[in-house]
Amino acid sequence: MSRSGYTLPVFACAAAVAALHWLRDRKPLTLASVDLIEPAQIAEIPIEQVAGLSENTALAITRSDPGDNLDLTKDTPIWALVEWREEGETVIIKGGEGIGRQMNADDKPAIYAYAQRLLKENLQRILAPGEKITVTIILPEGRSLAVRTSNSAFGVVEGLSLLGTTGISQPLSTPDQLAIFRAELQNKASRFESLVFCIGENGLDLARKLGINPEQLVKTANWLGPMLVEADVLGVKEILLFGYHGKLMKLAGGIFHTHHYLADGRREILAAHCAIAGLKSPDIQAVFNSATAEAALIYLKSLDATTGSDWVNQVYSAIAETIDVRSQEYIQSHSERGTEVTVCGSILFDRDRKIIVKSKTAGLLMEKLC
Repeated sequence: MSRSGYTLPVFACAAAVAALHWLRDRKPLTLASVDLIEPAQIAEIPIEQVAGLSENTALAITRSDPGDNLDLTKDTPIWALVEWREEGETVIIKGGEGIGRQMNADDKPAIYAYAQRLLKENLQRILAPGEKITVTIILPEGRSLAVRTSNSAFGVVEGLSLLGTTGISQPLSTPDQLAIFRAELQNKASRFESLVFCIGENGLDLARKLGINPEQLVKTANWLGPMLVEADVLGVKEILLFGYHGKLMKLAGGIFHTHHYLADGRREILAAHCAIAGLKSPDIQAVFNSATAEAALIYLKSLDATTGSDWVNQVYSAIAETIDVRSQEYIQSHSERGTEVTVCGSILFDRDRKIIVKSKTAGLLMEKLC
């Protein structure tokens, strides 16, 4: 049985709690209690060190422990610097060294909704009326670790994100992770005829912002194939596939486990659809030789801007429709329901979390979901 750990925001919160306790009581904590909120339970997080830097400032340090999750942040130190203030909001949260910047959000620190809520609710419970603090989260190794992630594909640079919707880190071992996702799917399939499959946290976050009921969102990670088959078995009528284009387009090539260690094919899929759409050979070659799917999209956008063409819409509309067809075929090949298989639609977004295209079926599903 794999051991679950906690997500990075939990350790950032624990360090902040420990630093605030030192400011109030001048006593170092060895364990900091954090209310995870999602789920509703308390985590006891070991604190490595607490130091008072001045009468008004304290620093606490802990280390990430994602359990058996194969996470590159395992054992990385997390620092929280807490300072008293006299004016402004009760709790102000800042990103220090190693916390990424959001290029598509005026360089705001990449500390997202769950992390913000976790920090503020836990710290406000400790503060007395009228007390105010500034919390700066620091990841000393964040900048170097970030180059090994896909953060830059989503416009986050110079560090890591405090991202997620839960405090529990899900194990990545094959049977455990898929079992967790299937259990969530089974629960939601019993309540809804239409569901939204999101590969990762960026999709989940954007889907919520678009007004989709969070209870209809299902995280799949890279397990799209097994999850589509499971949805069909459970009698789900409609699935909206909602994902970053660099991941979701793999389905157009018949790749239904989207981890890059197993299969890629993105540039081949893009180049093939460019050729079918009628792009000239030099442009097809430029797309094929792009370092990333995002770079290929940017090239097509620049081509449209300079020539007045509509290649992005033509190419990506074809990809989205192909994803729908290939998904239906995949489900059909594993289904015993005859022709009444789950209907699929797809929406692809870019690194700025802007929607590139909706398939025709996806447009109809969005009218029901929003």
